[in-house]
Amino acid sequence: MLLAPRLRANGNLSLPSNELTIGGMNRREFTKFCAGVAATMGLTQAAGLRMAEAAAAQARPPVIWLHGQECTGCTESLLRAEHPTLETLILDLISLEYHETLSVGAGHQAEAHKQKIMQENKGKYILVTEGGTPTKDNGIYCKVGGKTQVDQVREAAEGAAAIIAIGSCASWGGIQSADPNPTGAKPTQDIVPGKVVINIPGCPPNPYNFISTVLHLLTFNKPPDLDEKNRPKFAYGRLIHENCERRPHFDAGRFALEFGDLGHRQGWCLYKIGCKGPETYANCPAIGFGDVGFGSWPVGTGHPCFGCTEKGTAFHKPIHSLATVKTHTPPTAFPTVEGAKGWPADPAAVAIIAGIGGVLVGAGAVAASRMRGTPADEDEKSQPKS
Repeated sequence: MLLAPRLRANGNLSLPSNELTIGGMNRREFTKFCAGVAATMGLTQAAGLRMAEAAAAQARPPVIWLHGQECTGCTESLLRAEHPTLETLILDLISLEYHETLSVGAGHQAEAHKQKIMQENKGKYILVTEGGTPTKDNGIYCKVGGKTQVDQVREAAEGAAAIIAIGSCASWGGIQSADPNPTGAKPTQDIVPGKVVINIPGCPPNPYNFISTVLHLLTFNKPPDLDEKNRPKFAYGRLIHENCERRPHFDAGRFALEFGDLGHRQGWCLYKIGCKGPETYANCPAIGFGDVGFGSWPVGTGHPCFGCTEKGTAFHKPIHSLATVKTHTPPTAFPTVEGAKGWPADPAAVAIIAGIGGVLVGAGAVAASRMRGTPADEDEKSQPKS
């Protein structure tokens, strides 16, 4: 339905590496990629090999991709994936049969093809939803092919082997669900209660969190380990705050207080200008975006995290408001450091410095007494009393 399928791997992983190509990668390169995906999930190297074998198999699961209320940012993010590229994902790893942005067909042709795929592959296809689903006034605020998004999602979910909600709009309702939520926008999991919906939140989410989840489904026929919000733990199991490159500044009490000030220019912690990293679970600082490398994520470029992967934070909590810190909060555990000029103003810091000074004075007295050959305690006794 999309493009003519190109030459694919024949599934025989025993072929020489130069004879097996998947998306421009030879056998060795693709196996290394799958081993890396397995490692991020906490799985063994053997599991990575199983992923490579599953991906190279002839049978590719059909995918129905629905768009609701969104900006297509999740698809745009996926378009820029490089390991593997989008065409590798949709032509080699899965069979993307319906996607309102990428499909070659349109109108009645596209809708008829979707119905055909769902009927012929009941219980075998993967449903991906992108965007929130409006429910107010019988869902009339989003319709495709004469059907509301509510009906589209429920119909496709009925025969799906797995359901993935990609992006914060599909996972939590998105910006359109923010107060006053005029269209009654809801996340996919609220539209199909009773079904397991794998949430891949983010605005947009990192494409590799989606690709890795799909590879896990292909290999083990089940989702990866999920947290209480149905997010894959390998991607959303740790606070952003724990791996942030600015964390040492938080611990030392060094904060940017406004955009462009001295602290902001020197790369200090952005907590006091609204960074939601201390309450947001995601792997953004670990893998970055755009295949650029270290620092290629909002906080790395000087902008506070706004908690796009966290339900009830993104689009609901003002950007300027302070995060709810799930670990310790400064300066209870650490003295603050003003850094600009003068002595630290925090009493705890002053006390620590005074204590260090006292130790140094005492050590100096001991050293002086030893140079005179007098025991320190005798030297102290010889001093006149005031």
